[in-house]
Amino acid sequence: MVRYSVEPEVPEKTSKSRGSHLRVHFKHCREIAHYTKGMKVNTALKYLDDVLSFKAVIPFVKFTGGIGRKAQGKQCKSPGNIGRWPVKATAVYKDLLRNAVANAETKGLDPDSLVIDHAQCNKAPPGRRRTYRAHGRIGKYASQPAHIEIILKETTEGVEKMEEEAKPIKITKKMAAMRRFVKVGEA
Repeated sequence: MVRYSVEPEVPEKTSKSRGSHLRVHFKHCREIAHYTKGMKVNTALKYLDDVLSFKAVIPFVKFTGGIGRKAQGKQCKSPGNIGRWPVKATAVYKDLLRNAVANAETKGLDPDSLVIDHAQCNKAPPGRRRTYRAHGRIGKYASQPAHIEIILKETTEGVEKMEEEAKPIKITKKMAAMRRFVKVGEA
């Protein structure tokens, strides 16, 4: 069995999915995972569909060098409206998410109450190729693949808050003095 970076507290209420050495950009996967972490699964899948059809943008928060501003970045409150539509990475991440949902259904969990509890991307070893440069030199031409792991957790219904007893009113020195003071003319 493969080790995950985090082990859930209640394994019966969680489902996992992971992919190793995926030929998608690590930086794109990191931004997608960062944005979808904490979302409900159905919301995340719908959002990823919107990204694939260019109706929504993935906000880029960490790796922002040279990334242009998009008007759609305002919808997700992206800092500086910076975002992109990483189609290939989104499709791979969406497949992993659907696999995690299928694993949850196999365990007997309710797919509508699943939340993305843990989403992480790590750099995989680069795929090394070469490119030919001027004056007979050779340069590196490496891809930056990724390892992705997702853990879904089934949320339970919240417990109603117990009614609190009325808090006693704190009487200050000034209030106590006002109560001792008797106004003339009032009966």
